[in-house]
Amino acid sequence: MIPIIKPSLDEREAEAASRVILSGWITQGPEVASFEREFAEMVAAPHACAVSNCTTALHLALLAAGVHAGDEVVTVSHSYIATANSIRYCGAVPVFVDIEPATFNIDPHLAEAAITDKTRAILCVHQVGMPCDLASLVPIAERHGLHLIEDAACAAGSEILWNGQWERIGKPHGDAACFSFHPRKLVSTGDGGMITTRHKDWDKQFRLWRQHAMSVPDTVRHSSNEVIFETYPELGFNYRMTDIQAAVGREQLKKLPGIVARRRELASRYSSLLADVPGLITPVEPEWARSNWQSYCVRLPKSCDQKQTMQTLLDRGISTRRGIMCAHREPAYRQQPWRSLGSLRVSEQAQETATILPLYNELSLADQEYIAEQLRAAVLAQTPCEVSA
Repeated sequence: MIPIIKPSLDEREAEAASRVILSGWITQGPEVASFEREFAEMVAAPHACAVSNCTTALHLALLAAGVHAGDEVVTVSHSYIATANSIRYCGAVPVFVDIEPATFNIDPHLAEAAITDKTRAILCVHQVGMPCDLASLVPIAERHGLHLIEDAACAAGSEILWNGQWERIGKPHGDAACFSFHPRKLVSTGDGGMITTRHKDWDKQFRLWRQHAMSVPDTVRHSSNEVIFETYPELGFNYRMTDIQAAVGREQLKKLPGIVARRRELASRYSSLLADVPGLITPVEPEWARSNWQSYCVRLPKSCDQKQTMQTLLDRGISTRRGIMCAHREPAYRQQPWRSLGSLRVSEQAQETATILPLYNELSLADQEYIAEQLRAAVLAQTPCEVSA
């Protein structure tokens, strides 16, 4: 079976985890602090705060943006459900707008049209690692006095052309960017997250909230020569990262440039191999974006059945995944408040036709050729397959 992904982990991560385990300090501590510093340096962010996962990162970023019950946040339904859920955790209402068909990312013009006097923030998603049109979104947020939060769960290592210079996603072009270290991401710590921000006061608040709003961190208490009684001045959360995870993450950061380069090579090869499949639409990378290719997501011809195609590939030893879900279609959101600006049909069509192919560093040319061959056969077998518009 060709898997959908394999994390790039080896003896270096195992040795790093072992070192921390044997040190006796395994929860949030010196390794987390080093991981934060190194991540901030990598993306050129003023501040980086490690947390337990990207969902908690989004929750804290929205709280720092002042999002409360009754507020609205403009975002996309076409994302993993955690994007919408993080808004609901604040008691706010997600306002879904449609995506640009070429990139799977939020349509900036629709985002601006969805803004009302209840809007407190725009939450954009760099979907499957493809950067959003931040050059359009940042001025929109500024014009309306809104905070811009980037859901960069998949985007570690992606870049955007900004004022003539290539800059990594994570250098906050908005107010904060939130990353995931889930096993399907390029940098994995098993699970975990990171928030980068340009606001010193936000970073201070993240660090307070992530540890139950404890007034004195563990590192300070344990290094003090005097007894310290901490206090809990406000409601906080248990959103900490462990030092074991952080040690693994530090090793992963060293590999990230090579991982991105390899995936860009593999994505380019997929595009060449699949160029002649009738009706199949391969991903588009805008000239101002450099994706890390966290996923390679194709659109099937409209007359081809997504599930049937995926089952055919699975029967032939190839794992695939459905393209990005739409939160508004999930049972949970039949009972949750949300609204949309007009139709979400582009998002729905993307969910119904997009399919993610295997992509990982060790994927061989022979396996890629086999995947392309079997996908081509599966598409051609479902006749007539019309060429998509």
